[in-house]
Amino acid sequence: MNARKAVLVVGAGDATGGAIARRFAREGYIACVTRRNADKLAPLVAQIEAEGGMAHAFGSDARKEEEMASLVREIETNIAPIEVAIFNIGANVRFDVLDTTVRVYYKVWEMACFAGFLMGRETARVMLPRGRGSIFFTGATASLRGRAGFAAFAGAKHALRALAQSMAKELGPKGIHVAHPVIDGAIDTEFIRENFPDRYALKDRDGILNPEHIADAYWMLHQQPRDAWTHELDLRPWIEAW
Repeated sequence: MNARKAVLVVGAGDATGGAIARRFAREGYIACVTRRNADKLAPLVAQIEAEGGMAHAFGSDARKEEEMASLVREIETNIAPIEVAIFNIGANVRFDVLDTTVRVYYKVWEMACFAGFLMGRETARVMLPRGRGSIFFTGATASLRGRAGFAAFAGAKHALRALAQSMAKELGPKGIHVAHPVIDGAIDTEFIRENFPDRYALKDRDGILNPEHIADAYWMLHQQPRDAWTHELDLRPWIEAW
């Protein structure tokens, strides 16, 4: 087995997920990044390699049990042991409750919660025999409180938080660090820039979250000694109301 270690980032988009993958790659981890369309990961892989790191891109649907199990087997067998697994799928959509169809509600739950369960379970299977590893689930403001128009999203994120708490209590005593970082604020992304220009304008005042700084927090969590593990860490800009 390769002596190097892998970090699995499920939902490695252009902002937070990509920054996390790059951060761990700079520390010598092999970045295994996945989203439904692997071709969209080519720029991220190229950037990691240009920075001297190693990366592998996978196209998979995290909501499908066999695809997640197959992904973990592929990495463990042909790349390196998964030392860190990070669930970073968003699914943030707004629908008034009367306009929220069964399909919308179920899909949001599948993406933001059920897929997290599948990733957590499958990576825990391979970490437990080694007695070590980190499993992190990215939370949001909706993990802590509901809001008008976000019944589906808040329900899914609340459920993901409960999953993280349950896994931490079960797996922590067995050597697995489970954490739930809460990202409470707008992140510096193209989506925010294009759709919320007033919020994006706060960037010059450090008023939106820098993905690179979020990634630093994830690395810090993974580096913590087990006598002082953090389970929940909330990150927000200094001017964010809470």
